[in-house]
Amino acid sequence: MTTTMIRWLMPLSLALATAASAQAGAPPLAPVQPVPVEGISARIVARYPHDRTAFTQGLVWHDGALFESTGQPGVSDVRRVNLADGKVLARARLPGEQFGEGLAVDGQQLVSLTWMDGIAHRWNAKTLKAVGTARYAGEGWGLASDGQSLILSDGTPTLRFLDPKTFRERRRVTITANGRPVHNLNELEMIDGKLWGNIWHRDYIVRIDPATGAVDGLVDLAPLRAELGALDPEAVLNGIAWDAGTKRLFVTGKWWPMLFEIALEPAAG
Repeated sequence: MTTTMIRWLMPLSLALATAASAQAGAPPLAPVQPVPVEGISARIVARYPHDRTAFTQGLVWHDGALFESTGQPGVSDVRRVNLADGKVLARARLPGEQFGEGLAVDGQQLVSLTWMDGIAHRWNAKTLKAVGTARYAGEGWGLASDGQSLILSDGTPTLRFLDPKTFRERRRVTITANGRPVHNLNELEMIDGKLWGNIWHRDYIVRIDPATGAVDGLVDLAPLRAELGALDPEAVLNGIAWDAGTKRLFVTGKWWPMLFEIALEPAAG
């Protein structure tokens, strides 16, 4: 295991929880039973061009194509992207000044969140035509589907599991690492029964048991970020897409000029 990985794993609960707790002024949540966190390394398999003007908020692979949701007022959209060259093949704009957030697949539809408006948009996955909306309380950050529920993150340590049609809450879990609450879970993806998520402004992805909310894995993606060189401070890691058919994993970030295909391996010990 690398020195960098050890440094991240040992103080993980503090690194993930402190800043947001201080900003919110909320009392700390009671510790729960710690779960061991596995250190995971990422090997780059391929590199693809990515639209560096895209403020990536959600990324999914569906029906042989890559879809992406982007943020920023007035320019937020949901788009179909050509993997090979990064070109936008089709797009649908969000209304007005809505700030786009996470993206998930629900059957043959895409569902995208908005940050502060509490509106989820539904899109026909083939045409990207709007087919409906739903409402939810609080902020919208990341979104994923486990095939039964939509899983929504909102910057707090809470994950909400929602009915995909009505958006009514079915259950919720608290995200914890080393027994302590985790804030700022952003873009989400379900992979082989586990939930994976970016932590805002961190160069790693965490693996979460969706039944308990416990973080049980940490992927070091600092080498990818370092390869890109100097970027805007807000050009952070944010985008995970899983091609279940071919077992390919893609990651990118906000305003990143590149999208990476990676393979996950145990951290060197």
